Amino acid sequence: MYIITKEVYFCYGHRLMNHPGKCRNLHGHSVKASISIKQNQLNDQGMVCDFSDVKDCVDGFINKVLDHNFLLHKDDPIIPALVANNEQFLAIDEHPTAEVLSKMIYQHVKQQGFNVDQVVLWETASANACYREE
Repeated sequence: MYIITKEVYFCYGHRLMNHPGKCRNLHGHSVKASISIKQNQLNDQGMVCDFSDVKDCVDGFINKVLDHNFLLHKDDPIIPALVANNEQFLAIDEHPTAEVLSKMIYQHVKQQGFNVDQVVLWETASANACYREE
């Protein structure tokens, strides 16, 4: 099995409204995500795939959906205030954790036809979450 990994960087804001600690407050992260693609055989150019193809796929999704966006659970009571003030945000069905974001990226890359092994998202330099399917 061959595996390549492409790293991308972006920023987002969120809060975890039922969290017992500081994460219940509005805050932001500058994150790194690594997207690993796997293949049993290399293509005719001796690659799993071109790194730039992975970058283009991921950058498009991140720039459109996640980067510099405010991510909230769909039931967050702050949403009406954001709407009233024309603020940008994305309401999702799950709490916007690093685990959920890594799954969102994984599913997007998979839907674009890549054989994704895993997506790891570093919320801080020392803490990351990984999503993979088995």
